[in-house]
Amino acid sequence: MSPESLAESAAQAVEAGAREVRVHPRTPCGGTSLSPRVLAPVLASARAAVGAPVRVTTDAAAEPDPERMVERIHSWDVLPDLVSVDWHAPGAEKVAAALLERGIGVEAALWARTDGPALFARSPLAPRVLRVAVRAPALNPNPVTGPSAEAAEAAEAAACSLLAELEPGLPPGTSVLLHGTDGGVWPVLRLARRLGLAARIGLEDTLLLPDGTPARSNAELVTAALAGRPEETG
Repeated sequence: MSPESLAESAAQAVEAGAREVRVHPRTPCGGTSLSPRVLAPVLASARAAVGAPVRVTTDAAAEPDPERMVERIHSWDVLPDLVSVDWHAPGAEKVAAALLERGIGVEAALWARTDGPALFARSPLAPRVLRVAVRAPALNPNPVTGPSAEAAEAAEAAACSLLAELEPGLPPGTSVLLHGTDGGVWPVLRLARRLGLAARIGLEDTLLLPDGTPARSNAELVTAALAGRPEETG
């Protein structure tokens, strides 16, 4: 949970082949936080360790009040390279606007089975977003059960459906990252590979390797994701 331990994990993931890292700054008690006192040392440690872009997320676990989140953003003295905004969350546009105002890159996180994609399609901020992260959650959200055929099929179907829905309205040149969760992680990652899209992997999304055994680290998941295809990194 310390900046040093987060940086060490990030460095191992980059050494395994990751091209950027996403960190969740935490207080000594373990809660996620985006206060400048918590964020700054995590960003400094991670950047010193990885030499790669470092991003964070504005999810509700870090700050549930969008007005307070905007205040947080304006108080940062060390800025992340990219910030992910869940577009279905209350106040998402206000948060994204505050990030853009400070010159911080925005990733629009669009979840299947939410109104996020529809809201993003109508947003005047859409052309200013650097990347869209398409998330296809598994139907069975238990992170310690092995992948099932039903979960894999449902996650891939949800991902394909959402990509088809988004494609006509995406601003030209918008980068797309595709990822799944729990039992859908590996099928969705393979789909991203087939489609030539960026992908992500980490303990945030799954605790299991493709064969269903527990992963020991983020780096081990990255290694498994890139096995056999060293030119593809996400």
